[in-house]
Amino acid sequence: MKVLIVGGGGREHALAWKAAASKLTTRVYVAPGNAGTAAEPGVENVNLAADDINALADFAAREQIDLTIVGPEQPLVMGIADVFAERGLACCGPRRAAARLEGSKTFARDFMSRYGIPAPAYASFTEAAAARAYLNKTTYPVVIKADGLAAGKGVIIARDRGAATAALDDMLVRKKYGESGARVVIEEFIRGEEASFMTIVAGATLLPMVTSQDHKAAGDGDTGPNTGGMGAYSSAPIIDAAMQNRILAEIIRPTIAGLYVSGMPYTGFLYAGLMIDENGDPRVLEFNCRLGDPETQPMLLRLQSDLVSHCAAAVRGELQNENSQWDSRDALGVVMAAQGYPESPQTGDAIYGLAAAEAAVANDPTRKIFHSGTKLRDGKVVTAGGRVLCATALGDTVHRAQTAAYELAAQIHWNGGWRRSDIGHRAIARETDGR
Repeated sequence: MKVLIVGGGGREHALAWKAAASKLTTRVYVAPGNAGTAAEPGVENVNLAADDINALADFAAREQIDLTIVGPEQPLVMGIADVFAERGLACCGPRRAAARLEGSKTFARDFMSRYGIPAPAYASFTEAAAARAYLNKTTYPVVIKADGLAAGKGVIIARDRGAATAALDDMLVRKKYGESGARVVIEEFIRGEEASFMTIVAGATLLPMVTSQDHKAAGDGDTGPNTGGMGAYSSAPIIDAAMQNRILAEIIRPTIAGLYVSGMPYTGFLYAGLMIDENGDPRVLEFNCRLGDPETQPMLLRLQSDLVSHCAAAVRGELQNENSQWDSRDALGVVMAAQGYPESPQTGDAIYGLAAAEAAVANDPTRKIFHSGTKLRDGKVVTAGGRVLCATALGDTVHRAQTAAYELAAQIHWNGGWRRSDIGHRAIARETDGR
């Protein structure tokens, strides 16, 4: 099979790496890819933007691509799966209508309310005056969200009315997030512990993946502004077998059933961002119509079964015949970011120590460096985005995976590069406490 991976970040590097390892695959293309995918055996970058849907469809038709796997949310929300289907091209990703679960937080909240899926209380606004009036009768903290796609950064936890008003004005008045913030959702703040639960879905059939947890805040101790994610680990100990059964019964199965009866049968990855609240109940903070980044990197380091087989079966409607296998060890990934991220990342800096670090782990199945924001310039790898690399490792415990991942990250540096120092701290605290 020829496989096309759409996207150019760390998630897409992990997808391409795992797809290239499939016994079903003869060639993997990545559009547009990055410096990491360019160096992967059996993988070739294609100079096409992830949101250039017609050009991607033309390429897939011309090269007789057997399966396209879409990494980022933007092309899915734009309708890439619809265009590919119209042209008879196999694409693992939901149609535009179903992708609104991620593309519009108001749509998602209304959907969850309609089908009884547990989630925070909410209200949606397009007018600043009405939103400010709502703030007079809410309790704090409160969560302010841009309705549309904002690369994981359009979520503000406002501790008081002043902060909430400033966030509303940024979105509705100053248009900080453009059209993505032309509508806002104000949500109840839920205390608890976050976790990520992802599945592969085909109509009414699902194939659960392993659990994970990411760290969205920029600073240690989960402080500072929200980012696309500063690191992640798998598995998430907050989700034990009993909790997983509850999530499937109360959230995932009602969601795919609701999509089906609403005329939006779902194919592809479905990602529920969850809060396990103080009462031990799972509630949905957000739905995403693709795999998470950076959760994908440690998750796929654990995957032992054939990703291409799973995705192709989902597209054919034969997912019920698939079984996934996972390494029993934990995995952890540390994101290495550019100076100025998440607001104004500096790019174009030469990365030192990368070649030696990659050579050292080239034949080591327990460690891997995934590229996110990188490109080649004059034969050298330079920074080309806010999140630059993700150093990932397996370990018998999350603590051991953390140690190995940070040892790998310590070998690499560039001007202004930085990272959090506590990825995995919640799981490690649980390990230490014996919980």
